Amino acid sequence: QVQLVESGGGLVQAGGSLRLSCAASGSIFSINDMTWYHQAPGKQRELVARITRGEFTNYADSVKGRFTISRDNAKNTVYLQMNSLKPEDTGVYYCSAEIFEFTRASPNLFWGQGTQVTVSS
Repeated sequence: QVQLVESGGGLVQAGGSLRLSCAASGSIFSINDMTWYHQAPGKQRELVARITRGEFTNYADSVKGRFTISRDNAKNTVYLQMNSLKPEDTGVYYCSAEIFEFTRASPNLFWGQGTQVTVSS
């Protein structure tokens, strides 16, 4: 069974930094896109950043220049370096990954459980 486990969230003051990690484990053949989402309190989940297997990236306008997504394919892990954090970055951050398992011919989308980020003003 494939699992995604996020870590790295916490409480930080505005202007500070955090680095989130999301590690995939299980019967994994390969991973395509890996994506981070943000869900602010009372709002819908929104895409923050995405990275392809070839390491092409795209970002939400609200985080461009502040956040950097990266991946380590050998570790099946995606990272989100968050700098210059703002109070509006507060919320739960989820990762997702499109994963080919050894036992399936087509990929499935898997989600992590989320990690809380709180930015104080």
